Amino acid sequence: MELDEASLAIGRIERALSRMEKALTDRAARPAAAPSATATALPAADQSALKAEVAAVIGELDRLIAEADRG
Repeated sequence: MELDEASLAIGRIERALSRMEKALTDRAARPAAAPSATATALPAADQSALKAEVAAVIGELDRLIAEADRG
């Protein structure tokens, strides 16, 4: 992997992590609807979006590791 490709991959990881952090911060700032355990759970759409971001980060890291292993 060339340095430019690695830099782009790292940039994608940083942006995905920033989106996850923002989503979690936004969620924490929302007032709870009720004092139950489900009031703090993320809505299904938010969970799916965060899962997709985590999968993207893992994919980029796997790619970087695989390229590093190859030389």
